[in-house]
Amino acid sequence: MRLRNITGSREVIAESPFVVPEAELFDCPGTWHKIFGNDQPIHIEIGMGKGRFIHTMAKEHPEVNYIGIEKYSSVLLRAIQKMEEEELPNLRFIRMDAEDIAKVFAPGEVDRIYLNFSDPWPKDRHAKRRLPSREFLARYDLILQPDGLLEFKTDNRELFDFAVEELAPAGWHAQEVSYDLHRDSRLMEGNVMTEYEEKFSAMGNPICKYIICR
Repeated sequence: MRLRNITGSREVIAESPFVVPEAELFDCPGTWHKIFGNDQPIHIEIGMGKGRFIHTMAKEHPEVNYIGIEKYSSVLLRAIQKMEEEELPNLRFIRMDAEDIAKVFAPGEVDRIYLNFSDPWPKDRHAKRRLPSREFLARYDLILQPDGLLEFKTDNRELFDFAVEELAPAGWHAQEVSYDLHRDSRLMEGNVMTEYEEKFSAMGNPICKYIICR
């Protein structure tokens, strides 16, 4: 059974205390520190999948608030199950399409953005849907604080080359670029692997990563 089609997943999500209700999302801009009950920095992962990366990050960095964003209900369900097994006070989830990201966070409200193994949308006509595209970089620019950072990892070299080429037209520049992350001891310090990263690196696929800013 495909994860996207698990019966009852939407009902579980609607009842979960770890998920911000969809009906309240557009009331959230400027209130995320109140939602968490503290003034800690806010880091978000867009397209978090089953939640391994962001759950691990939240556990290892209790001084940061994390928000995982996923549009597929049955994938988000797996992240909720992780939280039920090990609840973390500094982690919340959102079920939404990333196109609406600027409607959920106020200008400068986010300190860091993570994109991990995003859908490559390989057809040229779908380029605007790619999460590291200039269209999405413009959305991130609205919510990220002036000195905020965005980190992107993928094993898809074509997508990564596209992402690097999008930086200059979008007004961003790279602080770090690696075409073989796991052979870079400096960038690997503190690296938390996603499910896909573990799978693809075990197959011998090089993992690409950049860290960018404006």
